[in-house]
Amino acid sequence: MRCRAVRSAAALLAGIGFGAGLALSGLTDPAVVLGFLDIAGAWNPALLLVMVAAIPVAFLGYRLAWRRGSPLLDDAFHLPAPRAADARLIAGAALFGAGWGLAGWCPGPAIASVIAPSIPLALFLAGMAAGMAAIRLKEATR
Repeated sequence: MRCRAVRSAAALLAGIGFGAGLALSGLTDPAVVLGFLDIAGAWNPALLLVMVAAIPVAFLGYRLAWRRGSPLLDDAFHLPAPRAADARLIAGAALFGAGWGLAGWCPGPAIASVIAPSIPLALFLAGMAAGMAAIRLKEATR
C-alpha cells in the first residue's frame, strides 16, 4: 500500500484539496488578502475567521495523526528538527511578509492561482522562482 504511485496520488489529491480550500477562503484573491492586511484602512476580517476556524481542525488532525504512530503511506513522520530563530530565519520571514503585503500572494495561493493566470501573477511567480534559484545557488556555493 505504500508504493510510489499511491503516495503520488495521495499527494495530488491533498494538493487539489489545499488549492480548493485556498480558493474558497479567498486567499487566492490578492484584493482580499490586502484588505485583511490593511488594518488602518478598510480592514476585511474574513481571513481572520478562516484562520480561527483552521485552528481546531488542525488540532484534531494532529491528534488523530499522532495517535496512529506512523502515517498511512510511509514508515515514519518526517518532521524538521527544531532550531533557534537566527538572522537567516528572521530575514526570510520578513521577506515573506513584505512580499505577501506588497503583492497579496504567498507561494501556496500563487501556485493555486495559476488556473486564472494574469500578468501580475506571472511576475510574482517569476520573482518567486528567481529568488528560490538564487538561494539554491548561494547554498550550493557555500
